[in-house]
Parts: sequence; C-alpha cells; structure tokens
Amino acid sequence: MKNFPIQAEIDIRFRDTDAIGHVNNAVYVTYLEVGRQAYWRAMAPEIDYRRVPFVMARLEIDWKSPAWVGEILIVAVRISWAGAKSFGTEYEIREQQSQRLVVTARSVQATFDHHGQCTIPIPADFRAALERVEGHPLAAKPAPDQEWP
Repeated sequence: MKNFPIQAEIDIRFRDTDAIGHVNNAVYVTYLEVGRQAYWRAMAPEIDYRRVPFVMARLEIDWKSPAWVGEILIVAVRISWAGAKSFGTEYEIREQQSQRLVVTARSVQATFDHHGQCTIPIPADFRAALERVEGHPLAAKPAPDQEWP
C-alpha cells in the first residue's frame, strides 16, 4: 500500500457482517470514513473534526473480495487531485495479514461553507496541508472524461 500516506486499522466487528457472514457492503462507507478521519488527524490535528470544511459530493466503491470477522483490515487513503472547489480521494482496503485486496474506492469532496450552504474555493492553507501530507504538489482536477471510467 505504497504511495498512500495514511493508513488506518479496522478490526471487523460481528455487527459489521450480514446474513452471509461477510462484511456488509454498506459498512465499507464507514470504513472509508475512518480512513478520512485518520487523514484529517494527520493534516489538521489542531482543528476539531466536526468543523471539516468539505462535504462528500461523490463516492464510488469496487468490491474485490469479501472480508470476514476475525480479519483486520487496513484502509489506505491518498488525495489524487485538487481543483478550484473540490478534491479527489482514493482508497484501498486490504486484509492486513495476506494483503488481499478487498475494496478500491474513489470520492470527490467539495469545499463547503456550512453557514452559507454553498461551495467555496479550496482555501490556500487547506491545499497546503493536503500537499504536506501527500509530500508533493497536487495535480489539477482531471478532465470530465478522465475522472471516472
């Protein structure tokens, strides 16, 4: 899980599973959120997580293999691009011991003014913090035909 600066461990709970016995598809949205929360702690540890200046605009998940109670998952997170008012996040979830790929996902977050209820340009300090965690300048937003297959 190289090239992902943030990784968070997930201990699968029985309540995360469905009638088939594997982790329910809806639970992975929460697992991705755990990864984003770890990213936020690395990026802005002094700012209250309840005051994140963005909202989820889009989420795409591809399931590759099932995960089961007793397994430990690692969710890896990186920012792939930053545009004027939004940025893209990529994720991989793997089973810790075998490194089996369980999920790949991508999301788009829009920077947002919660009081005005509108998108806002990405603040310069926010972009700089993302680039600090990533260790390099972020690419611009991809063209619409390149963003999602």
